[in-house]
Amino acid sequence: MLGSLEAQELRFFKNEKALRIMSYNVRNAKGMDMKTDYARVANVINGVKPGVVAIQEVDKATKRSKGIDVLAELALLTDAHGTFGAAINYDGGGKYGVGILSKEPPLNIRSIALPGSEEARTVLIAEFEDYVLACTHWSLTEGDRIASITIVNELAKQYNKPFFLAGDFNMTPESTECFLLAESWEALNNLNENTFPSDNPDRCIDYIFLYSEMNSTVNVLQNRIVDEPIASDHRPIFVDVELYI
Repeated sequence: MLGSLEAQELRFFKNEKALRIMSYNVRNAKGMDMKTDYARVANVINGVKPGVVAIQEVDKATKRSKGIDVLAELALLTDAHGTFGAAINYDGGGKYGVGILSKEPPLNIRSIALPGSEEARTVLIAEFEDYVLACTHWSLTEGDRIASITIVNELAKQYNKPFFLAGDFNMTPESTECFLLAESWEALNNLNENTFPSDNPDRCIDYIFLYSEMNSTVNVLQNRIVDEPIASDHRPIFVDVELYI
């Protein structure tokens, strides 16, 4: 007989309107033990069984990653479609940025530059049949993050379907920019649960937001932080939602 948690999971995956969204800053698969292990990160993702994942901090063909396309490697290991969004050119002709792993290929993709004083930033947008996911990794500078809000607000207005924004925002729930985001976005993860650093989390800087000015109904079923202290310096988060357009 299935346990209550197993039965809940089974009902979730049979629900055609259900979607599990995950966000994970993988630090190029370099763990807290300083070992680079793509399979370890992939196992974390596979354990969650998400429909779509926002990935931050991935190299594409850089020297430090020995020419490996990190997102493509993770896509192979998770049996997913990988979409890469470069933020900067980096380290011997390679690129560095964010990515999205999805069980179905996106209908359309866009990569839009965001303000970044210490390095260029981007937001990668993937449109799917029933929703849009934007993956981002925001600046370390408060002014850049505040300026990014106007940009993502304008982008979200362009889609007539649920629009999710996920990633590493380098801000805490008490910050000015988090309050400004709350004017148009709903945080779906638990802001009282910390995500960084992974071995002893003392702050929440990773989020999954829903653009709340859309005339669509999204029912949040659960949100969780994955208890993973080693594979990266961030803990992954995920939310389960039902989509009603």
